[in-house]
Amino acid sequence: MNFQRVFGTLPRTQASAPGRVNLLGEHTDYNDGFVLPTAIPQRTTVQIGFSSDDRHHFYSAEYDELINFSDDDTIPQTFVTYICGCLRLLEKEGYKIPPINLYITSNVPIGAGLSSSAALEIATLRGMRALLNIPLDDVRLAQIGQLAEIRYAGLNCGIMDQMASSLADTNTMLFLDTRSLKYRPIPFPPGTEILVIDSGESHQLAAGSGYNKRRAECEECARILGVQALRDIAEPKAVEVLPEPLRRRSRHVITENNRVLQAVKSLSAKRFGELMNASHASLRDDYEVSVPAADTLAAILQSIPRVFGARLTGAGFGGACVALVETGKTDVIAAEAIDRYQRAGYSGRVLVPEVQLNS
Repeated sequence: MNFQRVFGTLPRTQASAPGRVNLLGEHTDYNDGFVLPTAIPQRTTVQIGFSSDDRHHFYSAEYDELINFSDDDTIPQTFVTYICGCLRLLEKEGYKIPPINLYITSNVPIGAGLSSSAALEIATLRGMRALLNIPLDDVRLAQIGQLAEIRYAGLNCGIMDQMASSLADTNTMLFLDTRSLKYRPIPFPPGTEILVIDSGESHQLAAGSGYNKRRAECEECARILGVQALRDIAEPKAVEVLPEPLRRRSRHVITENNRVLQAVKSLSAKRFGELMNASHASLRDDYEVSVPAADTLAAILQSIPRVFGARLTGAGFGGACVALVETGKTDVIAAEAIDRYQRAGYSGRVLVPEVQLNS
């Protein structure tokens, strides 16, 4: 089924945006800190045209679902939550949004911690920018996408996902200061590429919301320590005055920021990988957002030759692991990791690169 079959007309414009995987800098963005994501090959694409009536019509090819929506309706908590949030925020920016038809296709994995929601938000905003000639730059689109996620999806997220979807590419890492929004591309360590494997444990951030709880804990840490955000503390010893679990939460953020700042200094693959391994341990022990499946998968990856480092990626509570591996060895490493992971009682799949493995 395509746009014309669903809506009876041709689209006026098309736009897309990638998912992302984060190499280092987890849970630092909402602490005004530093992050180091890269775009993944999988993308979300939207085709947009004008509606023939006074309602919006949104169709998802992945869900095979058509939702009709009037501006007076309550926004349903489905894939259209992110679309409607973006449209309403564009209206708040002063742009008149006519009723539209919007058709979505995506191969960004859902529930794997690779920012499928941010890809949908940025694709939608890019499409509306093209459709209506809206003069908003890529950073502003990211800010609107983040606000849509907070206000309409109920996830009190930082801005990393939307900035990565809006600005990153698959050939470099995006070094981003989430306070100033200054950014620059950083090359991968020489002779490396990334491997991303889904743990098979889907993460549900807004529902369970351990994520929002972690953010609240960090804000409490900053309040007690008398700083605007944990980004303003560089020395881990400064958090020793805090009670548990706030001490461990803040220690993760501070050491994670320091790991990102080390990683952008043209490090060797070996040293970069060591930082990734340390990041996973910190997410597991100090921030407590890992799960047994992800811990098992990360440990398997870390033990395989020609893997420099591996860690949970995304906000946690399930999702995927990312590994930095020797160029040209992803297929062999992935096959061994999947085999050992299955023998440990789990079921995983390779997401990046897009390879097919016998299961």
